[in-house]
Amino acid sequence: MTKFYFIKSKTQLLFILLVILISACFINNTAQAQYFGQNKVRYKNLKFKVYKTPHFEIYYYMRNDSLLKRFAQESELWYTLHQQVFRDTFKRPNPIILYADHPDFQQTTAIDGEIGVGTGGVTEGLKNRVVMPVMETNQTTRHVLGHELVHAFQYHMLLGSDSSGLGNINNLPLWMIEGMAEYLSLGKRDAYTAMWMRDAYLNKDIPSIRDLTESGKYFPYRYGEAFWSYLGSTYGDTIIVPFFKNTARYGLEYGIRRTFGYDDKTLSNLWKNSIINTYKPYLKDTSQIPPGHRIIDNKNSGEMNVAPAVSPDGKYISFLSEKDLFSIDLFLADAKTGKIIRRLTSKTSNTHIDEFNFIESAGAW
Repeated sequence: MTKFYFIKSKTQLLFILLVILISACFINNTAQAQYFGQNKVRYKNLKFKVYKTPHFEIYYYMRNDSLLKRFAQESELWYTLHQQVFRDTFKRPNPIILYADHPDFQQTTAIDGEIGVGTGGVTEGLKNRVVMPVMETNQTTRHVLGHELVHAFQYHMLLGSDSSGLGNINNLPLWMIEGMAEYLSLGKRDAYTAMWMRDAYLNKDIPSIRDLTESGKYFPYRYGEAFWSYLGSTYGDTIIVPFFKNTARYGLEYGIRRTFGYDDKTLSNLWKNSIINTYKPYLKDTSQIPPGHRIIDNKNSGEMNVAPAVSPDGKYISFLSEKDLFSIDLFLADAKTGKIIRRLTSKTSNTHIDEFNFIESAGAW
């Protein structure tokens, strides 16, 4: 039964509000205390051991000795390559926490928050720990390791510098941090990044530096990698550390002026002209009107529709999509009209499925 009370004075009103505020704080603190340190479900009790190399302490639990030794050798190789760019030396071994697969990696308590299937690895700045799983292929594992060790050098440089501390990382835009990690782990030429840049030129949507920094429209990994590739090809990799430090210390605009001697608009135009000159010759061999017709798009499905698989008789198509908002699910559609027939399965309704790896997976018939 609901009760109503009549407030007779301002003093009584203030007293009631104070009681409500104290009660809310007490309830909130109690809830936080109950769940502190218990916000992730761990399905396995992993017994970690430590494998030491000259520059790393690798925490592992798998029994595959050959895989572990290869991973350790590649860690030292990446260290040598990155050290030539950063001119920095780890004073003590850097920790790497290695998981046998991505589901085990998602249970880690070394990183706060939920880890999605699209996260290949994480480097946290407080202890500079690299946390990552063994990926689907050796090449992907090698790339993720190289990428995360760039972040380890970035953190190490910020923490060990007298002029720029870890707090100055807020001056560094995401495309600069992630783009550098992609550039130094993939190289100047990457087919995947080139595909994005060809598309940007074809659609006359080449962003400026300000667009990359202020707009959330442009994927920082691909566009950042392309930008660093331009800088490395034009000025050499010796420009990386001065540009990074100047930006961390003074901010992006003054960092550009201090490093290159001109403003961000000039640097943006130089980068745009480089993309145009590189990809314009390919336009003559590109069909302006793509062959075939569009079946699945954001009008009849979700914003992201990937991994299509056509049935053997050509009548149906299965694909992964976030059409139903809450998760990436597997859908069935008519291959001719694109009409969605039904949802085949979902992690929200099938307790045997924790997540669909939509990046590395596809349906099969």
